[in-house]
Amino acid sequence: MSTIDFPAEIRALRSTLESIESVSDPEALQAKIADLSEQASAPDLWDDPEAAQKVTSALSATQAELGRVTTLGRRIDDVETLVELGREMEDEDSLTEAEGEIVGIRKDLDALEVRTLLSGEYDAREAVVTIRAGAGGVDAADFAEMLLRMYLRWAERHGYPTKVMDTSYAEEAGLKSATFEVNSPYAFGNLSVEAGTHRLVRISPFDNQGRRQTSFAAVEVVPLIEQTDSIEIPDSEIKVDVFRSSGPGGQSVNTTDSAVRMTHIPTGIVVSMQNEKSQIQNRAAALRVLQSRLLLVRQQEEAAKKKELAGDIKASWGDQMRSYVLQPYQMVKDLRTEHESGNTAAVFDGAIDDFIEAGIRWRRSSQNAD
Repeated sequence: MSTIDFPAEIRALRSTLESIESVSDPEALQAKIADLSEQASAPDLWDDPEAAQKVTSALSATQAELGRVTTLGRRIDDVETLVELGREMEDEDSLTEAEGEIVGIRKDLDALEVRTLLSGEYDAREAVVTIRAGAGGVDAADFAEMLLRMYLRWAERHGYPTKVMDTSYAEEAGLKSATFEVNSPYAFGNLSVEAGTHRLVRISPFDNQGRRQTSFAAVEVVPLIEQTDSIEIPDSEIKVDVFRSSGPGGQSVNTTDSAVRMTHIPTGIVVSMQNEKSQIQNRAAALRVLQSRLLLVRQQEEAAKKKELAGDIKASWGDQMRSYVLQPYQMVKDLRTEHESGNTAAVFDGAIDDFIEAGIRWRRSSQNAD
C-alpha cells in the first residue's frame, strides 16, 4: 500500500508550477504567439527568407514554451483526479500509477524551473561555441574533437539546429579548434555554463607504451549577435587574411583562397572561417562571430565584471571546471557543482542536461551570494 502523502505532494507541485508561471507569464506568451502568428501569416513573409525563418522559429519556440507550462498544469489536475478515484475505489494500482506520475511531473517541473533561472541579458540568444585544444599534445586535440561531438549530439538530442563554422585539424589526430553555432532560443543561457577548461584522464591511444595521459581543452561560449545589437567595427580595426581551406590530412576542401582569418586589432581577438563555399560568405560569418565576441566583452565591461573571456582560459592544470576520467575508473565530475556521472559513454554521447542544469543552479546561487 502506498504511503505517499498525495495531498501534500500535489500542493507542492502546484506551488512550484505557480512560481514558474509567475516568471514565464503565460498571458504574455499567448500575446507573443498572437503577434508572431500574425507576422507568420503575412503574404510577403518569405520575401526575406532569413527574417521569415526567425519569425517561424520564434513562433515555434514560444508555442513550445507555453505548451510545457499548460501541459504540466493538466498533468497535475489529472494525477489529482487519479488519486481521488484510486482512493474511492480502493484501487492500489491506480495509486501506484499516480505515485509514478508525480515523480515524473516533479522531474519535468525541475527542468522547467531551470529555464526560469535564465534571466540574463543575453540568455535567450542563440550561441556561438568555440573549442580549443590545450595542454596535452595529440591527446588534447583528440579530446577537443570528442567535446565537439558531445555538444553536437546534445543539440541533436533536443532538435536544435547547429552549423559548424570552422574546423582547424591537428596534424596527427583531432582538432586544434572548432567553432559552431547552436541556433535555438536559450542556447547561450544553457551552454554558457559549459565555458571553461575541461580535463580528460585516460590511457592514451596514441602512446605505444599505454601510459595514462592528462589533457585539456577550453570551451568558449558567446551569444550570437542580432541586427539590433549595433556592434559597429571600423574597417581600420580589422585585419583580414585569406588562405586556402583544407580538411584532415591536408585534403583540399576548396581550390581557391576562400578561407578567412579576421583579427580585431584593438583586442587581438582572432576568428577563422573556412566552411562556407565562398570568401564573401566566410568573411560575413567571421564578422558575425567577431561581433558576438565583442558583444560579450561589452557586456562584461558594462557589468564591471573582471572575468577573463572564455577564450583566455589557460586550458591546463589548476583551472579546470570539469574532469572526464576514463582510467583508472570512469567518472565525469563538475568541480564547481559537484555533480557527477559514472556513465562516461552517455556523457560523451551528449547526455549533459544534468550537468547544464546543475551549472545554471550553481551560477544563480553564486550570484545571489555576491
